[in-house]
Amino acid sequence: MCDSGDKALYSRRQRGRQMVTFRKAYEYALSALETAGIENSRNESMWLFEHFFGRDFRMMTDTERDTTADEEKSTEFISAVKKRTEGEPLQYLLGEWEFYGYPFLVGEGVLIPRQDTETIIEVVKSLEIPTPKIVDLCSGSGCIAITLSKETDAARITAVEKYDGAMKYLERNVKLNNSDIAVVRGDVLDADTVSAVGGCDIIVCNPPYLTQRDMEELQDEVKREPETALFGGNDGLDFYRKITALWKDSLSDGGYMVYEIGAGQENDVAQIFRENGFDDIEFTQDLCKIIRVVSARKK
Repeated sequence: MCDSGDKALYSRRQRGRQMVTFRKAYEYALSALETAGIENSRNESMWLFEHFFGRDFRMMTDTERDTTADEEKSTEFISAVKKRTEGEPLQYLLGEWEFYGYPFLVGEGVLIPRQDTETIIEVVKSLEIPTPKIVDLCSGSGCIAITLSKETDAARITAVEKYDGAMKYLERNVKLNNSDIAVVRGDVLDADTVSAVGGCDIIVCNPPYLTQRDMEELQDEVKREPETALFGGNDGLDFYRKITALWKDSLSDGGYMVYEIGAGQENDVAQIFRENGFDDIEFTQDLCKIIRVVSARKK
């Protein structure tokens, strides 16, 4: 159950069972994460503690902190801390992450929702199309489509996802958030998927957009996320080129295509839009003042 580095955590009962106090468990997590160089190690220690023990360490009295914790939960907690020090994403260990104030289940096989992506929601909300039909391509966890179903007056929202690992989370998140979006299993680069989805007024997409160099320089924990949701070809633009050309005819006249992009890709994506007959191209910054979304209107 534990290696030599963990033995200091435990005090032995008469029957030989190994037990740990809440205080020792939290201190172990904080020390382990700090030693591993985890950013925000204190917050992460508290989040993991609350997830596994169901208690806020900050609100516990000294007496409560020195109480022996449940053995099974302690084992799970310590195991999770170890995984975190080895590069497992915090979000996967918690099993859930928030996006635009809504909860989304996440785990191995699905891209983790990020605050940067909330910029897409703000852009779509600003578009002046009453009761639009919206399609979310490369939907992943469904965070964009489901949030738009809560935050807009869309007449219909369809989420398209190809991979089984992400699809299971998408379907579970639809139920978790009591959303009425339609879910289509399909390859967004396949003409049959375009036909199956039909016409729409707004297409949103957070496609894979990392370059080959980006992939080689990824943090260890990001490497745990699916490569299929990250790698966008040698220059990171493959999906923008293919999706724009393939899906533009599905848009109504005056409809919009809204992409999340990587830092510095705005001019290349804007040129792709121009080459495919779009105008009114706009760049929108995220909270870090990085251009994160490019939107364009079909003529």
